[in-house]
Amino acid sequence: INETCLLLGATGVGKTLLLKRLQNILCSQLNVGTNLTDLTLKKKKVTVRELGGCMGPIWPSYFKDCSSVIFMVDSANIAQVSSSCIQLLSVLSAEPLRSASVLILFNKRDVPCTMSLIEIKSLFRMDDIIASATQPITTLELSARSGQGLQEVLSWLESITVK
Repeated sequence: INETCLLLGATGVGKTLLLKRLQNILCSQLNVGTNLTDLTLKKKKVTVRELGGCMGPIWPSYFKDCSSVIFMVDSANIAQVSSSCIQLLSVLSAEPLRSASVLILFNKRDVPCTMSLIEIKSLFRMDDIIASATQPITTLELSARSGQGLQEVLSWLESITVK
């Protein structure tokens, strides 16, 4: 079964770099079209569709075709946190995504000025979001640049099952 996972997040959070790093680990090829990547995992194939932050207004047109969402946050960019939080809430409240598995990635953990996970989760009110969401939500720390956390992302993609 080929599943589709949406990779969402504001501009500049590291979505493209994450995809490149995952491809390098899995030795996959980039698909035609800059925003589609096929990842061949142990038991299944997942097509990851990257949608840029500036495409936010049209994200919903892609929701009905996807079974999971990776939402990336730049944890070194405090100014972007509130807009990222609003984007995340609109994704979580979208009807077609009510049962999608959601992974929230706090990227750029390698940057010296980054907030601690506890700080950024409290700014995001992560506990409230998780408590009120209909979806199963996982949060992970990541440095797409250094590669820290990439294995966990692959494990999550491997573990999610289509409902």
